[in-house]
Amino acid sequence: MYLSSEVKKSIFAKHGKSDIDTGSAEGQIGLFTHRISHLTQHLKKNRKDKNTERSLILLVGKRRSLLDYLIKKDVLRYRAIIKELNIRK
Repeated sequence: MYLSSEVKKSIFAKHGKSDIDTGSAEGQIGLFTHRISHLTQHLKKNRKDKNTERSLILLVGKRRSLLDYLIKKDVLRYRAIIKELNIRK
């Protein structure tokens, strides 16, 4: 698979609180962003892959839900993760 445990640990270490804290909102958003960029590149090559397109839409929705949760809980953490990942609403 394209997402090995080392890659996941580096994503969680970079965006989350630590490399073993996989439950933080920032870590999950970072992981979803990595997966979304991978699926986007795949869909650029394979335009007719409807299953991957559906998966991409679901991932974007999950990331949006986490971002909505984060903006309600702590606006400063929301702004930091948006700036770090270059996500726009």
